[in-house]
Amino acid sequence: ISPPPRHDIYSIEDLAQLIFDLKAVNPAAGVSVKLVAEPGIGTVAAGVAKANADVVQVSGHDGGTGASPLSSIKHAGSSWELGLAETHRTLVENGLRDKVCVRVDGGMRTGLDVIMGALLGGDEFGFGTVAMVAAGCVMARVCHLNTCPVGVTTQREDLRAKFPGTPEHVVNYLAFVAEEVRWYLASLGCKSLDELVGLGGELLQPKQDANPAKTKKLTTSFLTDLPTEGRGKQFKALTAAELQAGAVRANPANHWDHVFALSDASVQKCLEGKGGGSGATVEAQVINTDRAVGTVLSGEVARNFAEAGLPEGSEVTLKMTGSAGQSMGAFLSKGLLLRLEGEANDYVGKGMAGGLIAIVPPKVLTDQGWAAEDNYIVGNTVLYGATGGELFARGRAGERFAVRNSGATAVVEGTGDHCLEYMTNGAVAVLGPTGRNIGAGMTGGLGFFYDARPADWPEPEPGSGLAFSDSVNLAGVSVQRVVTSHGRDFLKQLVTKHHEETGSAKAKRLLDNWDEEVTKFWLVVPPSEKANPSVAEREETPAKEPALV
Repeated sequence: ISPPPRHDIYSIEDLAQLIFDLKAVNPAAGVSVKLVAEPGIGTVAAGVAKANADVVQVSGHDGGTGASPLSSIKHAGSSWELGLAETHRTLVENGLRDKVCVRVDGGMRTGLDVIMGALLGGDEFGFGTVAMVAAGCVMARVCHLNTCPVGVTTQREDLRAKFPGTPEHVVNYLAFVAEEVRWYLASLGCKSLDELVGLGGELLQPKQDANPAKTKKLTTSFLTDLPTEGRGKQFKALTAAELQAGAVRANPANHWDHVFALSDASVQKCLEGKGGGSGATVEAQVINTDRAVGTVLSGEVARNFAEAGLPEGSEVTLKMTGSAGQSMGAFLSKGLLLRLEGEANDYVGKGMAGGLIAIVPPKVLTDQGWAAEDNYIVGNTVLYGATGGELFARGRAGERFAVRNSGATAVVEGTGDHCLEYMTNGAVAVLGPTGRNIGAGMTGGLGFFYDARPADWPEPEPGSGLAFSDSVNLAGVSVQRVVTSHGRDFLKQLVTKHHEETGSAKAKRLLDNWDEEVTKFWLVVPPSEKANPSVAEREETPAKEPALV
């Protein structure tokens, strides 16, 4: 995980939730969190360790291909030595060092770098740029232009034919690095590298014969007085065998999926593809501490059937009541149906690849005339990074709905700010009010938005704050009415299915007066969808007359 570019991480708690989700879908996979070497990294690393990560990766400012933006190159933290020492110190002092493996990278080139990294607390060491150079990279710094002169980062066959590297080149280089490490270990009287980890306080001494006036007031004691115990725990480095085994810290064993779904014999038959044509249904209650409901089950489906999901007739339905915790339906697989009567927290459908999620308010409320479309039923950042599947929510969603959606179909009855942010594919229909900044960074997919004002009313002036377009980020998308028959039919299918899955009163009112209500929808269109039949009628290309011979 590299936290900065992710849209579901705004706190250490969000990071902990993502780690929980990843371990739920694949318990055997280790989770590494990459942190920039800069002041304060130790505090963040302690949070990462408490969040159940397996590896803390400290990345220094050096290294890289140089194809990044200039601002990223010039403001990418400090040297890995400083970040590594602070990380190791904080973890040891708080009794957390034994919970994680500390990996370091950022300009590693020689065996001496590895020795220094070990002395400052590193368990593992990453070689990136120099390994690329060993394979033939000439640092032309055009990785993003598809014009790499030695065929490393290009799809052009003529340039790829020039690639000179072989795996043996990299192996040979790293063998020399390992040999240099062995020399230093022998000179220090050590049999293995793990004997050096964290011993900077004993073996690192500042040079006495080099004291330039410019740096004579600079203290480096924090590099040499590294602690060896904290909170009553004595630090002991991981051995080579332990690192190679790669022990993974697991989530608690009492996950909702294990207790209610995987313990069901009919569900186990479905996971074997023997559902008997009727599949399986599990009914149970959820509470807000039940996180990532359906995610462990999705992982089992993916391991057995990959992207195809559960075969027809072996579908599994989870019928739940209550308040679901965060990440309900995260990484949902095809063939799984999650039906919730209640409400759900943030990250519903995060990364979902298939299946269906339907969320409705408690029947006791709707029977009393409770207006579901005026109330929130799911939290923030719903459908983040989804690549498939369907979601229908009878109520409103929070902020950043369908952020980075890459293929899911969804219908909700209102959203907060930043709806469809960075969306690349899929279709979303919003049947109620929305916040600001719709479609920021959107490059694909379609968004349908219901505007209750009659279509024949004068449209408010743009910029007045009253026009729908004032809520849209028009830097990358355009806004129009749903003018094509294909678009209207497609939208009607979405609203119809929303009504079928949720019993939405709002959807029924729209369908009962469809010919008029469809004229009140706006369509948010990125440039890549201009030729979509839901956006514009296709022009008939006149047939060419045969040429005379």
